[in-house]
Amino acid sequence: MHERREAAEAGGKRLVAVDLASLPEYEFGELRLEGHFFVPWHFGRWLNSVMHLRASYEVQGVARTLFDIAQVQFPTGTLPDDDVQLSRLLRIDLVHWQALRAQDFGPLRGWFRVRCGSEVRLAHPVVCEVISQVLERREERERASDAKAVAMRLKRLRDGLRALGASEDLVRDQVLIERMDRWLLDNVSGQRRVDAYERVMMLAVRERWIEGPRLV
Repeated sequence: MHERREAAEAGGKRLVAVDLASLPEYEFGELRLEGHFFVPWHFGRWLNSVMHLRASYEVQGVARTLFDIAQVQFPTGTLPDDDVQLSRLLRIDLVHWQALRAQDFGPLRGWFRVRCGSEVRLAHPVVCEVISQVLERREERERASDAKAVAMRLKRLRDGLRALGASEDLVRDQVLIERMDRWLLDNVSGQRRVDAYERVMMLAVRERWIEGPRLV
């Protein structure tokens, strides 16, 4: 499938046929990072990059701004493949933007076309690397949050069993407590109250998860 695109140039406009099927698909799909407000900036890597060493300071500033703009675009980490949109996002006159692009070390150096559904957009390997790190950190936070939530839930279960007269030997049995917790998750919706702990205690006795002497 081909998409007809109008590419603006310093000397006029020309129509360019873009073969969507030949473009790589954006690796993060339709990613939209809510509450995304920070990315790491590896200044040593930047200061030793070809862009910093060869490009004008104006181009460097525009290139850095494009990195930031990509973080709030959809999909996250991409830019529109359109000079008019880019110039407006940068608040730069279109003709001036095209002049910057035409430089040997222009602000779009390193950006490449990708397929985002039926749309052609721009991606950058460093931006993709940063997005990957952001996603990894988010997953780590979610795992930590899940672990904390589980620990608090098991603590409440132990406290509830103690209130019913369960022995310390019983409430310290990690395998038993996790088995009770799984049953409560499957069978009790909403906040767990005393009756829920009574039900799981009776079930544990009936199913022989616990023995009589361990009840008190």
